[in-house]
Amino acid sequence: MAGEVRPRAYCPPDAGALDVLYQDAALIVASKPAGLLSVPGKGPDKQACALQYLTAEFGTVLDVHRLDMDTSGLIVFARTAEAQGHLSAQFRDRRVSKTYDALVAGCPESASGRIDLPIGRRWEDRPKRCIDRTNGKQAITDWQLVRCSGERSHLKLIPLTGRTHQLRLHLSAVGHPIIGDPLYGEGDREKRLYLHASSLKFTHPDSQQSVEFTSSSPFSLRDA
Repeated sequence: MAGEVRPRAYCPPDAGALDVLYQDAALIVASKPAGLLSVPGKGPDKQACALQYLTAEFGTVLDVHRLDMDTSGLIVFARTAEAQGHLSAQFRDRRVSKTYDALVAGCPESASGRIDLPIGRRWEDRPKRCIDRTNGKQAITDWQLVRCSGERSHLKLIPLTGRTHQLRLHLSAVGHPIIGDPLYGEGDREKRLYLHASSLKFTHPDSQQSVEFTSSSPFSLRDA
């Protein structure tokens, strides 16, 4: 079938590649490497994941949100059910500020912009999503140009909603697919998906204070 996405063998990085940036009695913030699942997948060959690695090291760890396997960067986990509920509600209610670094094809014509395109499921072509102006859910992404070099650009992406594959699909839909994307671009030609969750800002479930974490992008335009 034309356009069919063939599943790749899962070869996850080992636990040492997961960088724990912060941990206390309520939560853990880590920087996940590309190629590692956030939570277990289907089948015995997909059990190695960030959640499993952290559980082995810290005991009870509960998922709050997820990053795509191919995306690297900041991810937060809870250590109690109460903290999980508090943090999950912040993500659900769009009270978490997130920023991503991405390398994309082409050079945008302006320095910044907004992509407001609804996203729906492609039941016949899972796990892909699609732009669905009739039945899709609202999805909004702000972007800022960092640098353009040749036929590729470095963008900062700020998702205002949290739909599955939102950044990947939105950038592809406007003609600037993320470099290395196996679903919405030409991923087989690249080392990795050039998408990194670089900042997270939310309210700590215990202190009720605003906390912010950052993770430097592991790539630049020189790498792609």
